[in-house]
Amino acid sequence: MTNSSDMMFFKDPDLDKAVALVFEVAAQLHVERQRRIALETLLEDKCLVTAAEMEALKDDNMFLETARHALNESLRKLMRILTERGNEMGPLRAEALDVK
Repeated sequence: MTNSSDMMFFKDPDLDKAVALVFEVAAQLHVERQRRIALETLLEDKCLVTAAEMEALKDDNMFLETARHALNESLRKLMRILTERGNEMGPLRAEALDVK
């Protein structure tokens, strides 16, 4: 049985990593969008938050800073797919420990 991490689709392993990153982001984005739409629908249906209140957050600097920080951290973790070194199965790699 072949492990999916052992599969290569392109001659260049870096291209395989880039494609893996794109598909990982696409999968995460799909799940996040679905959950966000469900959450917004539930909040509106229960009259807890209005669409206008959600829209107003785009001008809330504290919210934007918090969201920006969370998004940057998420992107940093995703970019490790392209920059990690060594055996990806090694649990104590520098990347896993966030050693700089």
